[in-house]
Amino acid sequence: MSEHAPESTTELTVSWHRSIAEVDRDEWNALALELQTPFLEWDWLNQLEVSGSISADNGWIPVHLTVRYAHHLVAAAPLYVKTHSMGEFVFDFAWADVAEQLGLDYYPKLVGMSPATPSVGYRFLIAPGYHESELTVTVLDLIEQFCRSNRLNGTSFLFPDSRWAAGIEQAGYTAWHHQSYLWTNPGFRSFDDYLAGFTKNQRRNIRRERESVTQAGITLRCVRGEDAPHHWFSLMYDFYEKTNDQFGPWAAKYLDRPFFEGLAEVCRDRILFVCGFESGSSDPMAMSFLVYKNDHLVGRYWGTERYVDNLHFCACYYEPIEWAIINDVRTFDPGAGSPHKIRRGFRAVQNVSLHRFSDPRMRAVMEHNIARINAYETRQIEELNAMLPLKD
Repeated sequence: MSEHAPESTTELTVSWHRSIAEVDRDEWNALALELQTPFLEWDWLNQLEVSGSISADNGWIPVHLTVRYAHHLVAAAPLYVKTHSMGEFVFDFAWADVAEQLGLDYYPKLVGMSPATPSVGYRFLIAPGYHESELTVTVLDLIEQFCRSNRLNGTSFLFPDSRWAAGIEQAGYTAWHHQSYLWTNPGFRSFDDYLAGFTKNQRRNIRRERESVTQAGITLRCVRGEDAPHHWFSLMYDFYEKTNDQFGPWAAKYLDRPFFEGLAEVCRDRILFVCGFESGSSDPMAMSFLVYKNDHLVGRYWGTERYVDNLHFCACYYEPIEWAIINDVRTFDPGAGSPHKIRRGFRAVQNVSLHRFSDPRMRAVMEHNIARINAYETRQIEELNAMLPLKD
């Protein structure tokens, strides 16, 4: 279909929605299902809201934007007014401190992302057959008008799709670089192929780590969401909560039990559990929770009833990697976290966040310092990847 665009913005119908439920599910998904990320699909976003996990009471105010042409949905953007920065996984507290020193407010601000989900893939949703670049500019203009009208102090797009981000940067947003991890499958046919890329010592270490879990009496099994008993979704919340409880004020607990329980009704086809079983038990004593779509896998949550040495590495890295190889998955994002992922073959990679502050003084501070900040992040990525225990 050839690309086309409305002749003027007067032909467009613009709406701002206080919940994703105000937008027809099938219309939204007609734009979202073609994307690589599962986290912009209607069911996922709606479950975050109807569960109460993402709400005004929690500092996330949905203000989703839709644009229609001749009654057809041609563009959409999941957006939230934020009164804090928690659950974003882009730690912008230094910029908030700059605003305070300048005597400016930092909040409220507008954020585009899939809430509480540090996974690359955010972008505007554009209907096939319409001129993407022109509609993107239109949506950006509408967002800027919305921020002015509502006295918001800036807009940020977090964990954006890399190609989409390049266009948004050209439109006047500042790109702030960050580091995450990614495993890429070059065409492995077995777990042994994966092991073959490591140094001899690391191959031995990985085998020992897996064997130690077996020797502890734990059997690991990957279970797709469609095959999981309903009560496992609530059990996953128990593990999620227990893991977060270990971190006190540094925890990342943003989701409620109803979120997990509701996924059993709407998102089973996107979910993979890695379950650890003790002998004779039908319910897991440990679980990791992953989300997949097409050839991309994302690790999200994990927990265990009791500590078992190396169980975390097996449930969150080795078993998902083996499952990915068997199922022709090409990329695996293990989620935010520590550099022990490097030892398991995950490379440090760059992602960006995109920012445009409303006040010109904040824009000037960011633009003056961002090159130095991004250069530091690049060095960090290079230093991490220098520690990869791979054969030369």
